[in-house]
Amino acid sequence: RALRWASGRSPARGLRASPQARIAMPSWVIDRYGSNEVLRFTREMMFPIIHFPNEVIIKVHAASLNPIDLSMRSGYGATALNMKRDPLKLKTGETEFPLTLGRDVSGVVMECGLGVSYFKPGDEVWAAIPPWKQGTLSEFVVASGNEVSFKPKCLSHTEAAALPYVGLTAWSALNQVGGLNQSNCSGKRILILGASGGVGTFAVQLMKAWDAHVTAVCSHDASTLVKKLGANDVIDYRSGNLEEQLKTLPLFDFILDNVGGSTEKWALDLLKKWSGATYVTLVTPFLMNMDKLGVADGMLQTGVTVGSKTLKHLLKGVHYRWAFFMPSGPGLDEIAELVDSGKIQPVIDEVFSFSEVPKAFLKLEGGHARGKTVINVISKQ
Repeated sequence: RALRWASGRSPARGLRASPQARIAMPSWVIDRYGSNEVLRFTREMMFPIIHFPNEVIIKVHAASLNPIDLSMRSGYGATALNMKRDPLKLKTGETEFPLTLGRDVSGVVMECGLGVSYFKPGDEVWAAIPPWKQGTLSEFVVASGNEVSFKPKCLSHTEAAALPYVGLTAWSALNQVGGLNQSNCSGKRILILGASGGVGTFAVQLMKAWDAHVTAVCSHDASTLVKKLGANDVIDYRSGNLEEQLKTLPLFDFILDNVGGSTEKWALDLLKKWSGATYVTLVTPFLMNMDKLGVADGMLQTGVTVGSKTLKHLLKGVHYRWAFFMPSGPGLDEIAELVDSGKIQPVIDEVFSFSEVPKAFLKLEGGHARGKTVINVISKQ
């Protein structure tokens, strides 16, 4: 990756000092967990600092919201995320607050650490910041160089901010966990449950880019959008019993479940038996177990659950898997190539200004999104 970018770029650089030293910046933060009233705008958020040689500071032009931001605002996953933030419990008495939410960023590199040789100040980049780090609903954000990629040339910052988190989540489920790629997808029958949200709309496009046959499940009012993205068959889950509708179709090679709940009880029966067919769900009890049971017992319970389900379904001739978002600059490199080649496009539900962040959260909270909710941190994009 570094070799590909090295041509025409400066060698490893030291830290750079901004023309005017800054100690604070505008940001949307929370000081406690709760509903929308905990969101607070401040101009006194601590300016990000480069702590490690591979880090960069990005000036945020646009960010976007994901369901994980709603969950984190309410405290979901706090036990696991706080353990990741401070695994040795060295910061006695300190808390995660004030906490900035937001995972997606499209912006411009402002500062580089000593070990960064493949970016320079002024580069337009995009990234998905891991949930244990301070987020992107801020003027600046710090990221590891291996989490960052060059922004697709064909997209504005507003458009680019809609893709990193959902793109990498879908990439994790389909490619890293599911084993699907450009060379083995042709003609495979793929079922996507929850196809009109951010992850679903990306997954539909990725599978079509890899020449799969895609059956998408969504509501009737999203069917036009999903068909436009390339889905071969679109099933309206509101038009009757979804399980019975899907049973009338040929069996599938792969199922991506963005919905969870009761779907897991019957969805695996739609897979081809003893053929390597795989079910991957993004709805798992991992964080909930740790919140309820603590770190040790939560991890034990999670291991028992996934292990027993995997074995149960393997004995029936299908593979059962969990998938999670994974930050990855190299993954975004590949996604950027698909975007610039016209095979993937951002799907944006609504765009808000930086002053409208609470309104954007309410929009996302209302559900039934058709793509992503984007925040323009800089007004002109």
